[in-house]
Amino acid sequence: MTAPASAPWPPAPIRTGRLVLRASEARDRAAFVELFSSPEVGAHVGGARPRDELDRAMPEVPGSRAGVFVVVLDDAMIGLVTLDPRGADRPGHVLPEGGEAELGYLFLPRAWGHGYAAEACAAALGWFAGVRPGEPVVLSTRTANERALRLAEKLGFVERERFEEYGAEQWFGVLEPAAG
Repeated sequence: MTAPASAPWPPAPIRTGRLVLRASEARDRAAFVELFSSPEVGAHVGGARPRDELDRAMPEVPGSRAGVFVVVLDDAMIGLVTLDPRGADRPGHVLPEGGEAELGYLFLPRAWGHGYAAEACAAALGWFAGVRPGEPVVLSTRTANERALRLAEKLGFVERERFEEYGAEQWFGVLEPAAG
């Protein structure tokens, strides 16, 4: 997602009841390596990457681009939320030309089960609705990921279709913009 002219990137940090969503910083690098090398996280995103490979390849400030929010609890990164354009070549779209904002998120396993993903995703979606009013947001997850399906429903996503991708059945939903 490219930040709209009316919303320079990065935005001011977004504060929720327990969390802060902000742009990535160099101090987040170790948490990024931990996140992407975690077997528990990797089980949901096509596999964990070797830690030594990530240590060599990870930039000094990972995730430093528009649409990536680092999620912070007690001054430490616990995950990330992304709003990226969905590739036009992938299945599942609500716009004829594709490129809808797609919500994604990854959290360290120690942060699972505390409602942080719901809180952080809701905050990022609120920000998006403010800077891109009237635009839909999509989300895709494996149908086998029951926790992700419950979160999608909690956030207000409505199923549009199911399809095969990445060797598994995928659930594709849309969050329609609020009528105003």
